[in-house]
Amino acid sequence: MSHKKLIALALVSVALAGVARAQDASIKLDVNKALHDRLPEDIKPAGKMISVNNGSFPPYEIVTGTDMTGASADLTDALGQVLGVKIEHATVGGLPALLAGVNAGRYQFAFGPIGDYKDREAASDFVDWVQEFVVFATLKGNPKGIGSLDTSCGQRISVMAGGSAERVIKAQSDKCKADGKEPVEVQSYTDQPASILAVRSKRADAFFSSQAPLTYFVSQANGQLELTGVGQKNGFEDIFQGAVVPKGSPLGPLFVDAIKVLMDNGTYAAIMKKWGIENNMIKQPGLNLGGQLPK
Repeated sequence: MSHKKLIALALVSVALAGVARAQDASIKLDVNKALHDRLPEDIKPAGKMISVNNGSFPPYEIVTGTDMTGASADLTDALGQVLGVKIEHATVGGLPALLAGVNAGRYQFAFGPIGDYKDREAASDFVDWVQEFVVFATLKGNPKGIGSLDTSCGQRISVMAGGSAERVIKAQSDKCKADGKEPVEVQSYTDQPASILAVRSKRADAFFSSQAPLTYFVSQANGQLELTGVGQKNGFEDIFQGAVVPKGSPLGPLFVDAIKVLMDNGTYAAIMKKWGIENNMIKQPGLNLGGQLPK
């Protein structure tokens, strides 16, 4: 084998090793002292923060008992290493309880990602780290022909309770009635698995939710489900999602800078690709990037 080929193979081996290391959730990152020093004084002595979730939201949050895996678990682990603290996870029932818990100070933050909208920004700050789209998941073959909000009239649509998709589909139901059509039968569930189970068991005709988790559920459904409405606005403008902290908390700008570190060193991209959500990446995190909810 030629010397050039040996060098090329060596370079490929090094590159693959680098990718494997970057995608390993146990990768060790150095503490960024400047960021650690910016932590609130009540967090430093405790040496930990609690991130709250409202149940499984694959592939970001996959909750099994008291354990959580997924992209958000990997990213919060990396975030904790950069900040020099341990991040623990707690689960509550439903998005309203999650937001109330963060705003009341029972939890330091929710990493989410959670939809950032202007009405929510009145009580909370959002550290946006992904962009999202809202689509439908139906049974394979889409037997009811649901491919947009306009085709949802008269259909049974499951959604997450308290989320933006619930408000949009309820507004669409009112529009259906105003247009002389059958309203949407909105079925609200506290978590993603229950919402998708309603479709798989034929109690609902479609699940209306974020594209990233729906892509995950479809991939795990052994060919029983498919995505529809992809590439359409479906009642939304640009959607940014991210972590939630109390309004005015110093954790907001601190998390922006810490996530920038994870983006700059390649950890963010590696984790997002590991979980198949590279199409949801953004170039830089930001504070309160959310747009106005549709009227």
